Amino acid sequence: MAINLTKGQRIDVGLRKAAIGLGWNPNTQASAHGYDLDASAFMLGENGKLVSGDHFVYYNNLESPDKALTSTGDNRTGEGDGDDETLIADIDKIDARVSEIVFVVTIHEAEIRKQNFGQVRNAFIRIYDTANGEEICKYELDEDFSTESAVEFGRLYRRDGAWKFEAIGRGHKGGLENLVTKFS
Repeated sequence: MAINLTKGQRIDVGLRKAAIGLGWNPNTQASAHGYDLDASAFMLGENGKLVSGDHFVYYNNLESPDKALTSTGDNRTGEGDGDDETLIADIDKIDARVSEIVFVVTIHEAEIRKQNFGQVRNAFIRIYDTANGEEICKYELDEDFSTESAVEFGRLYRRDGAWKFEAIGRGHKGGLENLVTKFS
């Protein structure tokens, strides 16, 4: 049975291969422009910084160098039910230098289009078993990020040899560029 997480809650993942699904529904009435949200992942070392530039998985780099983290691609509309973008984590292949993976969603061209996460509804991150599709946990954002164009949804982190997940729900201004600077 899946666990519905609250902000800050942590659980053991207990999987060797996991899918991280991220989903959202933009409020199309709030903007004259279409919404293009992007899921990304930062593979960080003990210092909280990217292990290397190639350990940033996003729409222009769909796979980490260790082949442990793969994006299934960019959904440019967010239409439909369920996951809008998915990353697959092969836990056994994760580079030993990586101590955590932070999963974020950003709004492409948010400043130009005058868009923010206050205009996005039903945003979530979930982890499920790739072998059988069984959902392990789900975290639904319930805050109104009315000035932020980027949100840290959650993180996988290594603790005592095991991988755990934490629901974060932290908003940022400045979009993807700001997060790249933060984690570089």
